[in-house]
Amino acid sequence: MKTIIYNAKAYIERETFAGAILIEDGFISTVGSNEKILSYASSDAVQINAEGHLVLPGFNDSHLHLHDFGRNLHRIQAYDVTSISELIERGKEVVARLCPPRGSVVTGTGWNQELFTDEKRHPNRFDLDKISTDHAIIIDRVCGHSVCCNTLAMEMAGVNRETLDVEGGHMDRDEKGDLLGIFRENAIYDIKKIIPPYTPEQVQNQLEYALQHAIENGLTSVSSRDIIDDNYQMLINSFVKIFEEGHARIRVTMQCSLDDEATFDKFIELGYVTRQTVRHPLLKMGPLKLFADGSLGSQTAYMRKPYADCPSTTGLRVMTQRTMDTLVHKAHTNGLQVIVHAIGDAAIDEVLNSFEKVTNKGSNPLRHAVVHCQITDKGLLERMAANNILAIVQPIFLTHDLYIVDSRVGGELASTSYAFNTMEKLGIRAAYGTDCPVESMNPLECIHCAVNRQDIESGYPKGGYYPQERVDVWTAVDNYTTGSAYATFEEEVKGRIKPGFYADLVMLDKDIFSIPPEEIKNARVLMTMVEGQIVYNKTFKERAGVEHAF
Repeated sequence: MKTIIYNAKAYIERETFAGAILIEDGFISTVGSNEKILSYASSDAVQINAEGHLVLPGFNDSHLHLHDFGRNLHRIQAYDVTSISELIERGKEVVARLCPPRGSVVTGTGWNQELFTDEKRHPNRFDLDKISTDHAIIIDRVCGHSVCCNTLAMEMAGVNRETLDVEGGHMDRDEKGDLLGIFRENAIYDIKKIIPPYTPEQVQNQLEYALQHAIENGLTSVSSRDIIDDNYQMLINSFVKIFEEGHARIRVTMQCSLDDEATFDKFIELGYVTRQTVRHPLLKMGPLKLFADGSLGSQTAYMRKPYADCPSTTGLRVMTQRTMDTLVHKAHTNGLQVIVHAIGDAAIDEVLNSFEKVTNKGSNPLRHAVVHCQITDKGLLERMAANNILAIVQPIFLTHDLYIVDSRVGGELASTSYAFNTMEKLGIRAAYGTDCPVESMNPLECIHCAVNRQDIESGYPKGGYYPQERVDVWTAVDNYTTGSAYATFEEEVKGRIKPGFYADLVMLDKDIFSIPPEEIKNARVLMTMVEGQIVYNKTFKERAGVEHAF
């Protein structure tokens, strides 16, 4: 089957475009002028008149959480709440709507104390008791690295003032030593053990919802961290069933968090390795995903020096150097790529220590990577460059983080953090993504933040946050396409519009290369195509052999 896209502005590489694309059997066959490509048209060819719109390689999110996004359908969503009182009212509304049985667990996510206008603090059990005392209430912070819960949840979990902190975790207490219902990092598992597991049917529905949302945002590939210690087989089976039944068409690389060594050993015994196709051509096994620390917003990112706004803490070291060394070495020797969540400079330092034990004079064939890589100095970035360590980063974090970074870590360290331009100059390969649902899944908002370094909503600050670290639009698009493809060993088959590459494409309503940079966030997806098949379109219905216009 042939498909021709013509009258397009198809992005080939920096400052190079083509007018038309010929697609055959799911691959790009030829690119060139309208006249050249239309000469290949046959009577049954699908012809798409792009009417001058920009066509890009499909966006590729290098790190997000599809299942977390999907399950938000039935949770308290607090991403936009601006006060503790509003969080309480939002929780009451959801409990009233769901009508859960007495004694059941109601979960939620999304609150961010930095957005609160009443008190900039973590909600506690006394706040959540106002939502309900008949139901256990557990609500994640937006970052997922701390949670708050009500008193009943603590009672059901058997957690009280006598409960000790676990390694790499912390439970907040009042001046009398009583628990406040705030749990950070590894302590989260003490409270979340009361949440009943989802059924396979629920998981499949949640994933299908998330995958459709991704497609509508122009994503043709995602690397999603959904597989964890206690559910990896069910998640794999759910993904496979979705694709086998034809409920989604998008490329998925599964990132796996298996920091229990026994579980990881079993995973290896089953023969799972990075790049392996898992029972469907669009579904592949990805890297081992580890955690070195928490988040900046919850003050659990692991720092070399105490927080400027909280000198009593340096954050939380979630995994010891010894454990990280062991897991990295085991993964490396068994052919698995390793990516490690590291936000604070101390955490990044320890991740690089582990990677340097398995890389050899700058050789990194398994493409080990630091995820987030936020608080850095030049020395850390130079170590990454010297060992060819990848950076899987989320520029969209800046829309909220730019308000807190200086107060958390001080201006000097802030000026060398979120250092996207410095990464480019040092030759560090970067792969862009969103960490959704921590932030919006929209790639155009993420590109906007990389280029402008401003709050998406307000445009603050004028000129950008430490503007020397802005990148141009070409770089941002490349890091969202071929850069993310490199992170999954697919740079020779996707991420560019060129012959032999997958026909994974996205069409936009605005030319983000020519409009004012501050308008990039307003661009919208008109069409998403995977393997030469339209999986989302905004304005027309496909008919073979007939011209279509957007």
